[in-house]
Order: sequence, then structure tokens, then C-alpha cells
Amino acid sequence: MWAYPSAADFAVAESWLGGPMDAARPGAFALRYLAAFGPASADDFKTWAGMADARAVIGDLRPKLKVFTDERGRELYDLPKAPRPSEDEPAPARFLPEFDSLLLAFADRTRIVATEHRPHLATKNLFVPATFLVDGLISGTWRVERKKKAATLVLEPFVPLTKGPRTELTDEGEALLRFIEPDAQTFSVMWPAKRTAARSSQ
Repeated sequence: MWAYPSAADFAVAESWLGGPMDAARPGAFALRYLAAFGPASADDFKTWAGMADARAVIGDLRPKLKVFTDERGRELYDLPKAPRPSEDEPAPARFLPEFDSLLLAFADRTRIVATEHRPHLATKNLFVPATFLVDGLISGTWRVERKKKAATLVLEPFVPLTKGPRTELTDEGEALLRFIEPDAQTFSVMWPAKRTAARSSQ
């Protein structure tokens, strides 16, 4: 079962930074967040950062940011010169590792995973599985199985995928597998006939 190792070390930010947090650091923290995950709301930043005054930090930066309004009337913030591809821009297949920040960076996660698929990502011990993206949305989970010199990438989509995404994921997956298991002699990508229930432990 997954858990923190007994030797896990934690430290307050001041000790790692070598000095006290000053007024500028939370703003710089927010700008780095937006550089990675914008456009995002103040609540998204608060969820990711765990800062009680996250909304105030974003509010102070507001004059320097590009501000949008989504379909629900919420304000989204981004860096003025950040790339913002058109919604029609095709998004390549991508594999995300366990506990990837993309899954943890938003208060509203419907922008990256459909509500009906979220139970596949919830486990009793709070484990966040490795996932893959199809057209920018989390569409399944993956894992590596190793038997002697044979490495297999097992892909479990949430719903059946068409030939195009399957081919793209297979090609990307083979490259990933060779990177993760460089000493293996054979490599294969497997698509189980039926998705198994979400795992409760790893």
C-alpha cells in the first residue's frame, strides 16, 4: 500500500529559501503558477498553492494580468504574453506520471477530466494514478508491467477510443516504454478488453 516513507523529510519554506517570506514572493509564486496552468481562476490557484490569502495575491497582480471570463461568469487570469492556442488546435496524445500537477492544479477539474470519469482517479489512500491525455482531456490510466526482459505498457481508457487516438497513444507509448525500461529486450503496448475497477491501493 502506498504511503509516505518513514524517512520522509518536510521543511517550512523559510528554511529552504534561506530567509523569511517577503511580500514579493507570493506574487512570484502566483506568476509561476499561471505560467504553467493559466488561464486559471483565483480558486484554482488557492487549490494548488494551499494559501489562505491566494485570492488577495491574485487581486494584487490583476492589473498586470490578462483577464478573461468563462461561460460561468468566473474570472480567469493569465500572463499577458502566454501562448493561448485556439480551441480548434489539435492536442497531441500525452502521458502523465503519478501525482502529476495537472490533476492537482485546478479547483474545477472538469476542464481536464469529465465528471463521470473522476471516480477512476479517486482511491481510498489518495493515490493519484498515471494517466494519459486524448485531445487535451484525461481519458485513461496507464501502468508498466515487467517480466524478466519483456516490458509492457498497459493502457486502460475510460471509454472505447477510435483508431486515430489508439494509434497515436501506441506510438507515443512505445517511446515512453523504451525510455522507462531501457534494459528491456522486448516492448509492447496492451489494451485490455475491458477496464478493471479503479484500484484502491498501489
